[in-house]
Amino acid sequence: VEARTPSGNGTDTPSPQGDATVAAERIRLVTAPEGNRARYRVREQLAGLTFPNDAVGETDAIEGVVVLEPDGTIVREESRFVVDLTTLKSDRSRRDGYVQRNTLRTAEYPTAVFVPTAVHGLTMPLPTSGEFTLRLEGELTIRGVTRPTVWDLTLRIDGDTFTGTAATVFDFATFELTIPRVASVLSIVDEIRLEYDLRLVKAPAT
Repeated sequence: VEARTPSGNGTDTPSPQGDATVAAERIRLVTAPEGNRARYRVREQLAGLTFPNDAVGETDAIEGVVVLEPDGTIVREESRFVVDLTTLKSDRSRRDGYVQRNTLRTAEYPTAVFVPTAVHGLTMPLPTSGEFTLRLEGELTIRGVTRPTVWDLTLRIDGDTFTGTAATVFDFATFELTIPRVASVLSIVDEIRLEYDLRLVKAPAT
């Protein structure tokens, strides 16, 4: 509703703050100080074991923001998530060293960047509570290679707090990555699963 103030002739005229009111309708969500964690999962067969094992590396070094228009459209130029890949840790330090040096080459490419471009299944105006199954599209950049990705997103809303899990799957070649070849690993499935446990909070629109 456009703000109006009485004019001297008794008719209503638009307030000069009308444009600011429209801009304030954008919704800005930012990563909370705690509760955000990203991980990769790769199925591997280790030498000496009779069963496959998931190699899992995690980090909580994530900063992000997503801005939504009143109709639910993502403001792409103001939305992005950045993950510090140099902080990824698994249960094996030798694996971490190999992934850092060879697979991700974090000395040259220390971060992964995800730019969300569209979300499907979200109703506007945003509800104040409930759990929702959504599909999130965006561009992911790993080691200087950018590809479109689609994420399955389960989102829980509780007032101004948004929590949930997003996941996507792709093969090594998608981002021009080489499947690791080390003596302690007999085989690795050509599939990488990325997961993001998120906790976002509403922030004032800029």
